[in-house]
Amino acid sequence: MASNRIHRINEEIQKELSSLLRTVKDPRVQDTMISITRVETTPDLRYTKVYVSFLQEDRAKKAMAGLQSAGGYLRRELGRNLQLRYAPEIVWSLDDSITYGAHMLELINSLEVNHDEEADEN
Repeated sequence: MASNRIHRINEEIQKELSSLLRTVKDPRVQDTMISITRVETTPDLRYTKVYVSFLQEDRAKKAMAGLQSAGGYLRRELGRNLQLRYAPEIVWSLDDSITYGAHMLELINSLEVNHDEEADEN
């Protein structure tokens, strides 16, 4: 039962942070396309780990610094909007799964296998 509650809270935090990112005035955050890929909150709701990915990989380091800088503002607004007893401390983590997936797709596409020749051999 508790895991279902945490799952719902994770979804709400992800939605709320996605909309709050648009209100951050830090140019490092404004000038970068940021996606929140997933959120993991501890059972005591004290910490939430937010996985983010960036469309422009070259701006990722500066954008992460901007997110950490805006962490207090985002935490305060998150607590206000979700009306939780404790506003969880936000821990930002770079999610490279999209980049990894794109790299794997590149590798798969680079394999030159002729399916017609395989069918003739069988």
